[in-house]
Amino acid sequence: MRQPVTIKDVAIRAGCGVATVSRVLNNTGSASAEMRGRVIAATNALGFEFSEVARSLQSNTTRTIGCIVPSLANPVFADAVQGAQEAFQEAGYQTLLLCTNYDLEFEAQAIRTLTAKKVDGFVLTVSDALNSEGLKAIQSGGVPHCLLFNLAPANDQSWSVDDHSAALRVADAFVEKGHDHVGFLALKFKSSDRARQRYKGFVEGCSRNGMTPPALLEIDEDSQDLTALMKVFIEENPSITGIFASNDFLALATIRSARALGLTVPNDLSIVGFDGIEVGTMVEPSLATIVTNPKLMGAGAARTVLSVINGTPAPDLPDPNLTFSFRTGGSLASPAAERVDDKRGVALSPSNNPTQKNDETQQERSK
Repeated sequence: MRQPVTIKDVAIRAGCGVATVSRVLNNTGSASAEMRGRVIAATNALGFEFSEVARSLQSNTTRTIGCIVPSLANPVFADAVQGAQEAFQEAGYQTLLLCTNYDLEFEAQAIRTLTAKKVDGFVLTVSDALNSEGLKAIQSGGVPHCLLFNLAPANDQSWSVDDHSAALRVADAFVEKGHDHVGFLALKFKSSDRARQRYKGFVEGCSRNGMTPPALLEIDEDSQDLTALMKVFIEENPSITGIFASNDFLALATIRSARALGLTVPNDLSIVGFDGIEVGTMVEPSLATIVTNPKLMGAGAARTVLSVINGTPAPDLPDPNLTFSFRTGGSLASPAAERVDDKRGVALSPSNNPTQKNDETQQERSK
């Protein structure tokens, strides 16, 4: 049985010392171009593979990067992770992925777990970058890292969408269609700084356009009955003609709930999302939304971490104005005349029967 080739065998074939072979293969220290050529030629001739384990032992690194995101159910995070993973893999690093499900305690535990595994860096989306205990631990430990989608604290970097400006654009889109009173729908509002930034921008945009301040509907758990919550929400805010959902999945669920309540989209209720996931173009009506490029964000965050590890200049962050665009869709239109004229709004039907809905609407108007 053939004995495995060792680094000593490579050194003998190349006519140099083991230390020189190590410097060449690790790309550390000095070696002439001629010597590098001899070492590479000897490596190829002998079929020597310098394993990542050996490389890690010699360089005191693990060649792994911790990647933490709230969820992979949302394609935005899945695409971002793919972008980061491809960039790290190209540089010879593997990624260790954990999802937090927007849970602050699990987020802190995930960071502790990956830190214990001595990852060389982090790419992560946290619930609240300004108050994350896990992020503070990474910062104090001096571990190379880059935030993803979060608003970066001072002296930190983040590849993120300009949520505030994007929300301003949504407010403009509503007013361009003649809407005055709209609502904002957010999932896990308290544990998502992205949702809060979007709400803040939306409130400012509505105010700037002279619109009624947007009503806020917070959904704390995935298991909550959105249709029941929306029924109460619209009954309490009958003049609302549109809803801005904090992400596309929530926007699509809102369309389904609106239909269950006997409302048509966009005639009775216009709906706008955020993220630009592909499925939004495949539904009827198509989803009006803010479009982002999560794969680019993930790759950018990875390159930022690699620059810190390698001591090279960090890549330029994208122009905030170029991190999003608005995609028109069939879910956004001018409000129906009766919704504009009758500030009490459309009475909610207990069934999906359009005839029953119309009958109840007429009864409401005759009061």
